[in-house]
Amino acid sequence: MPIRDYSKVFVRYDLVTESPYYSIKRSAGENQIMARVIESVILGDLDNIENVVKAALEEEDPVDVIYNGLIAGIKEVSTLWDEGVYYLPQTLLASDAMLLGLEICEERLGCPVRKRGLVITHTAEGDIHDLGQKIVNALLRASGFEVIDLGKDVPVSEVVKAVRQHKPDIICGTAHLSTTMGALKRISEKMKEEGLSVPFACGGGGGVTQSFITSFDFGIYGKDASLAPKMAEDAERGMSWQGLRRKYNG
Repeated sequence: MPIRDYSKVFVRYDLVTESPYYSIKRSAGENQIMARVIESVILGDLDNIENVVKAALEEEDPVDVIYNGLIAGIKEVSTLWDEGVYYLPQTLLASDAMLLGLEICEERLGCPVRKRGLVITHTAEGDIHDLGQKIVNALLRASGFEVIDLGKDVPVSEVVKAVRQHKPDIICGTAHLSTTMGALKRISEKMKEEGLSVPFACGGGGGVTQSFITSFDFGIYGKDASLAPKMAEDAERGMSWQGLRRKYNG
């Protein structure tokens, strides 16, 4: 019998349970206005997030909508990721919904909201496999960090230029090919030449091993994308790249 309706082909039926909805209730408490904002973020509801946030702004202060709605929602998304309930598609949609809502609130405030810290991410020169970077971006944003996403196949010189210009707390780089992972080391060497000392969290394919990443200055090996927010938090609090390496790479 042919399929006539393809609208639910990509539905995660394991999510049509109480897990995300329990998170909404846990975050919002009795505040129904914030519950709607949080629900839109957790469910990645890009179609309705704008209207929901604008409605919340009719009754709530923009700062409250940001912290008690948008950020509260994205924190729950981070928890759902850690618990293995959410995968990449749900996390990316939630991140996009949160960012869209944040733009609306910042427009009402007339200024950007201060983030926890600043992270530069990129996929190595010559490498177009940026799935790992997208996961890192989503998790960092879910943890409240400002992310400057340089994209994929980024020249070494462009990464170093961005570090010099933006002065991030940490850099995150991914490489999935043995032919491209050398770019990570060249970034380290170039930063050292220019007197830049910034922790450089690296991960990727099979060739990107702990022994390779820790063979050059600033390098900290990230075995899993979920470590990125934890490393960023430590870096934002002032931990040196040596300290990060000791903590995460033994």
